Amino acid sequence: MARVALVSGGTRGIGAAISVALKAAGYKVAANYAGNEERASAFHAETGIPVFRWDVSDYDACVEGLARVEAELGPVEVLVNNAGITRDNMFHKMTPQQWNDVIGTNLTGLFNMTHPVWSGMRQRGFGRIVNISSINGQRGQVGQVNYSAAKAGDLGFTKALALEGATRNITVNAICPGYIGTEMVRAIPENVLHEKILPQIPLGRLGEPEEIARCVVFLVSDEAGFITGSTLSANGGQYVAS
Repeated sequence: MARVALVSGGTRGIGAAISVALKAAGYKVAANYAGNEERASAFHAETGIPVFRWDVSDYDACVEGLARVEAELGPVEVLVNNAGITRDNMFHKMTPQQWNDVIGTNLTGLFNMTHPVWSGMRQRGFGRIVNISSINGQRGQVGQVNYSAAKAGDLGFTKALALEGATRNITVNAICPGYIGTEMVRAIPENVLHEKILPQIPLGRLGEPEEIARCVVFLVSDEAGFITGSTLSANGGQYVAS
């Protein structure tokens, strides 16, 4: 029987590519989204993947939403925590709201999504969790103190939870993408892209969402069962962690 996989932020950008790749790999996929109803409906029509709306920063909404997914598809065995937002600002101008919004979605959201499915994974003796962090959680970024803090926190979350899940055959890993060719990145002016961004990337190009998706498909597979607590950096060589 096909395993059930849930992707948060799974109808756009990297999340959409992950959802599609997991379906192609044989998983029963559910895609969560927060607010873009039009895009979610189009994604469902294009892929046939069921979509579920809730805000990952709201714990009760996650509990209720996950219950709906499990009632429709079955227990969640694979969880990809991909949902994320940015509220960029220089730190001296950053508001408490900008800080709290980003921490609430990008870090607390991992707790809110993972905690309700954790007991079931422990009882069944199987689970795969992949947290989508960021190169900026590894190295920091000007104007993104909130985002970098949250994404660095995702890595600590990954390592600690991996240790707790290991005895129950639950693996927990993270992926840190660099600049990926999503709609948001491709909207950057051409001169900025070619003069400021691409020169930082040794491979000389943007990554593709599908390349991150393939990383996820591997990490949730049976073949990756001995990998846990790890961070996979997919950034074209832009940042090399020691």
